[in-house]
Amino acid sequence: MDFLLNEDQLAFADSAKAVFADFCSPDQQVAYEAGSAGMMTELWQQCVANGLNGIVLPEADGGLEMGMTELMAVVIEQGKALAQVPLWEQQIARACVARFGSAAAKAALKEDDIVTVGLENTINKIAAQAGLTAQNGKMNGKSEAVPFADSAQFALLPVQVDGAARLVLLDLNGAGISRNTGRNQAQTGVAQIVASNAKLDSAMLLDAAALAWLEPRVMACQAALQLGVSAEHLAQTVVYVTERKQFERPIGSFQLVQGKMADCQMAVEALRSALYQLVYRLDAGFAAQSEAYATRILAIECGHLVGHAAQHVHGGIGVDITYPIHRFGCWSRTLNSAHGGIEQNLAALGNWLAQNDKLGWKYNAAEEAA
Repeated sequence: MDFLLNEDQLAFADSAKAVFADFCSPDQQVAYEAGSAGMMTELWQQCVANGLNGIVLPEADGGLEMGMTELMAVVIEQGKALAQVPLWEQQIARACVARFGSAAAKAALKEDDIVTVGLENTINKIAAQAGLTAQNGKMNGKSEAVPFADSAQFALLPVQVDGAARLVLLDLNGAGISRNTGRNQAQTGVAQIVASNAKLDSAMLLDAAALAWLEPRVMACQAALQLGVSAEHLAQTVVYVTERKQFERPIGSFQLVQGKMADCQMAVEALRSALYQLVYRLDAGFAAQSEAYATRILAIECGHLVGHAAQHVHGGIGVDITYPIHRFGCWSRTLNSAHGGIEQNLAALGNWLAQNDKLGWKYNAAEEAA
């Protein structure tokens, strides 16, 4: 098994990096934050023009029909640039509809429609209690802080139907659906989606297997975004500690600071290793639920450790909104919320291990013999 990116994958990631660099400078971030849009519209248009919005979509649907590995490489660059676009949400949602949706669901999506996805209700117990429910053909409830739902035409959301979670392709402009829009701490446009006796069209319900397919891919994309954010957060912090001086010495020469930076680098590389294995397994068609939970746990730990250390060595300037480093901390805190918290993910991983406690799941799996 070779988890390293090949030359073509690295070149693809570099091309995406160049696109993001043209629209995500600190001055452009300030201009975006001062505006009212919930996404970087011009950047999104460039992503579409360069095919970055269809990396994992089938060629029949206008996509590039690549894998999660290629998408991961691009999303990591998105995280480094803090690019405010629904890059992975759009194509993961569309790929899920293409795979598990009815003909009517597929036909409902027009080429220019933005589709987002919100799975927080499946991992956040508090949010799940107020999530969408369907009874007698009517939907009621709320889906909280769905990213880019302020700009999207459709959202792929979990809904409780007959006591089981299903995915529904929801028309955000449909009757009985309203949106309360805003921005999260990372300055990403979000919306609380409210259903009030909205009609549930059974044709918009995806196959029951869709949620299990979607969840680890969402986890992988969120972890890739965290990896990009934390890697760049750390890189800029290392530059700062080599330039900032106290007692006529760079603070990066102090052993305590060096230790913090080393710990952060180990956390970044641990996350990278787990993420590469996760997307490898997803592309190969292997089971990956436990790997997804483990990767998410490492993403939470990495975001917290790097964010905490970066704030400590920067001091007050680290939270100065006129200094760009604060944005990385805001993104990490937002992603931590999206990940669902470390306790819930540890519990989910523990439950999986308790139900798969035979050695054969690891040592006698089909892929081990391949």
